[in-house]
Amino acid sequence: MSEANMERPLAVGSGAETEVTGTARPTVVRASGLSKTFDDGRLNLTVFQGVSLEVCKGERIAIVGASGSGKSTLLHLLGGLDSPTSGEIWVQGAQMSKLSDAARGDLRNRALGFIYQFHHLLPEFTALENVAMPLLIRRVARAEAYERSRALLDRVGLGARLRHKPGELSGGERQRAAVARALVTRPACVLADEPTGNLDGHTAARVFELMLELNRELGTSLVVVTHDLNLAARMERVMSLQEGHLVEGAAAG
Repeated sequence: MSEANMERPLAVGSGAETEVTGTARPTVVRASGLSKTFDDGRLNLTVFQGVSLEVCKGERIAIVGASGSGKSTLLHLLGGLDSPTSGEIWVQGAQMSKLSDAARGDLRNRALGFIYQFHHLLPEFTALENVAMPLLIRRVARAEAYERSRALLDRVGLGARLRHKPGELSGGERQRAAVARALVTRPACVLADEPTGNLDGHTAARVFELMLELNRELGTSLVVVTHDLNLAARMERVMSLQEGHLVEGAAAG
């Protein structure tokens, strides 16, 4: 992690895409003053508070922290899958809290990709159909959606497995298909929640290397929640959730 990255100030302003001094890269995701509290009437639990983060185009950020620290919750907020108790999130200049549910869903489909620890592929569809799904939802013509999905599946080493359903694929193959699905729309940013956590060490390394290759090739930003500090160290920046606050650098130990 470079000193320039460590010292970079957060951009401030309206939330529109901005360029950060020293990087000349536009901001694709920005969070300001995020807090999240869960209240079921009996228990009031504040997971984190005052969290701010800026993700620039093509940047690779790892978020680490103890189990239960709120890493996955933060990722869900950044992706518009949940709403913060307070604070604001902008994706490509659009303030998420100001959007209707339909507009928020459209923005997620257009600008963001998601990868989870468990692949979440639809079991009744083939690898090709699963990867093409985000494009079809966007109303891309079926022929074009399948052509783009086929090319990306070939890129991740699954060109011979297009017609196989998830149950016919290995764990590593399913996760590679999930990576292809996240990237097929060429999103501005991919949010990945323990994307290699359910894989053996060798397969995890291959999948992670694939994500880094595609990041460099497509210019897509990566925000990766991981417990693996060795993987985190390969990212440009490492952020740690500690006692409800997001700080630069991995926690010791």
